[in-house]
Amino acid sequence: MSAFVERFSSLVGRLPYPSRAVQRTIAIAAIITQGGIGVTGSVVRVTGSGLGCPTWPQCFPGSMFPVEHPEYEMFNQWIEFGNRLLTGIVGIVAALCVIMAWRIKLDHPGRSRLVKLAWTMPGGVVAQAVIGGLTVMAGLLWWTVAIHFLVSAVLVWLATQLLYALDEGDDAPRPVLPPRHRPLMQALVVSLAALLTAGTTVTGAGPHGGDPETPRFGAPIETLSFIHGGLLVVFLAMLAALGAAAWRHRAQNPPSAALRRRYAVVWAVSLAQGALGSVQYLLGVPEELVSFHVLGSAAVIVAVSALWCAARDRGPAVSHRPAAVVASADPADSATAEPAHDTPSR
Repeated sequence: MSAFVERFSSLVGRLPYPSRAVQRTIAIAAIITQGGIGVTGSVVRVTGSGLGCPTWPQCFPGSMFPVEHPEYEMFNQWIEFGNRLLTGIVGIVAALCVIMAWRIKLDHPGRSRLVKLAWTMPGGVVAQAVIGGLTVMAGLLWWTVAIHFLVSAVLVWLATQLLYALDEGDDAPRPVLPPRHRPLMQALVVSLAALLTAGTTVTGAGPHGGDPETPRFGAPIETLSFIHGGLLVVFLAMLAALGAAAWRHRAQNPPSAALRRRYAVVWAVSLAQGALGSVQYLLGVPEELVSFHVLGSAAVIVAVSALWCAARDRGPAVSHRPAAVVASADPADSATAEPAHDTPSR
């Protein structure tokens, strides 16, 4: 194993040091691909293409690609096959995350946390491939599809953490919120997890199962939708309580500009997502709105994850430039080039 690590480090060390723009581009690509695979998965579901390729990893026994078949429409085959192909793109971006983080660590050995975050991307791709295969083999049982989505939600959260870790140091996290406010932030994240989980049960009982023969969750969709809506109210209440607490104590603990911006973004995307969900329910869950709702859920996850990052400080960014450049810069230049809190990306 050590020989592999040494060989890998040697190969990565020959690459040029990634600029800040390259670092951000790769991390943003990870967010987009991890969220995008969830959206394309919803397209598979609403078009009834979940079993367009009835086997895994091959589309049909003996063929990786769609083939003419009397029982499976070619349209559905290609939609399912296209979703599987997108997994390859997600895998490429995940590999680039690891290479980028590893190259940074060679110059900045203290950046172990960045490497660990990067490794969650290919690890998630492997996990999703296995879960996807089991989902197909299980005939698209609703709870297997729910697990598939929830793992994507976790990966979107981690990809966002990776993006903001590029603009942080590796000091122990120092909360910027007063101790009495921190439970509200934690409650906000817990309520988001509950909201997403409840959403999968609504989907499991709804009309879009990925295949006409797929058994659905045997619970009244009206009741499940009511629970899902109630959890949205809880989530927004936690968000409002967090804002009210910060406003009440702004004189003693003024929130940073980054924290204020990200808090406002969470409100914007959450209200938009709630409105979309209400319209979706009132219109009888039309296919087009399902995919937009999945996209909206990814946007909410990104926004809350970014807010979480703004609620603590890990010290100044250290890896925007190669170690040799940082060492040769005088302290004043270094302080100007490596701001920790008020960079445009934060």
